[in-house]
This record gives sequence, structure tokens and C-alpha cells, in this order.
Amino acid sequence: MTQQGKNAIDLVLAESLIELSAKKPIDKITIKEITDKAGVIRPTFYNHFQDKYELIEWIIKSELLEPIKPLLNAGMIFEAIVLMLNNISANSVFYKKALKLEGAVTFNQIAMKCVYEMFMNIINEKSTGKKSKYRWLTPEVISTYYAQSLCFITEGWIAQGMDDIEPKEMAEAYMYLITRSMDDILSEL
Repeated sequence: MTQQGKNAIDLVLAESLIELSAKKPIDKITIKEITDKAGVIRPTFYNHFQDKYELIEWIIKSELLEPIKPLLNAGMIFEAIVLMLNNISANSVFYKKALKLEGAVTFNQIAMKCVYEMFMNIINEKSTGKKSKYRWLTPEVISTYYAQSLCFITEGWIAQGMDDIEPKEMAEAYMYLITRSMDDILSEL
């Protein structure tokens, strides 16, 4: 199967899960329901994804993270965050349901893994090879820090319903937090 054919099936399966999530909690949706809605057989699903959590990971990567990579690489962090939040807002029902995932795998775990990998890739691509002033400040620690902060802010925004705060305002709040010290923020309160 060509990569384009694989991506087309991935997309159909993702759309199926997203549509089903409007009617019931994601942890209650079965693979059979996803494949029936997508019009494919169960083995097709397993040729593409291990489980529905891997499908959610694919959705996060393709719908939220891939579109912002060019902006991040160009140093346009604010614009990237606005785009990501707009994409979440456009599919708000799905992300609100995804945030409520319970059990062995949570939305936070999936999102953290995806965002962490994205930051690791950026660091590896842009790294000058210099050693940090602090030995413990490794690319892994930096990626974890920024992944946790971005996921925390985004998940809080989703949990609040996204209705009261526009994506641009939320991005401004995030940028405010990551570009100031705690002393700066406390002096402005």
C-alpha cells in the first residue's frame, strides 16, 4: 500500500472515531464501531494502529502538531500555539471527550508523549552541539518541561470548555507565562 493510501485509511479511521466520540465516551467506543463507521474490516484497523489510543496519538500528531511544525521552526511560537488551539477549538467535542479518557491510558499521557517527541525533534534539529551550563539540563529535561507546560495550559483550557477564552487570548497567556520569571509575574499581580 502506498503511503498516500495508508494516510487515507488513517484519516478515515480518525474521522470515524471523532464522529463516534460525539455520541459516547471514547473509552466506551470499540474498534468494531470505529471500523463499521469507517466502512473497513477490523484487520484493516490493526494494520494501521495497535489500538484506539494509538489512533488518538495519530490524530494529535496530524491535526495539531504537524501543522504547527513550520511555524515553530521559523520561531513563530505564538502563531503556532494559536493555530494549535484553533484546531482544538474546531474539533472541541472530540478533545473534550478525549480529555475525559480514564483507565490505563489517559489523554494527558498520549498528548505528553506526542508533544515531548515534537520538542525533542526541534531540539535535535536546532541544537548547536554546545553543552549546557547545567549538566542536568538535558534535551530530555527541556522537552519534558515545555511539553508539561503546554499540555497543562491546553488541557486546562479544554476542561474549562474553551468558550470563555479565545485561542488567541489563551496563546497570549501561555506566552506570558513562558517568557517571564515568577518574580516578573508576581510584581505584576
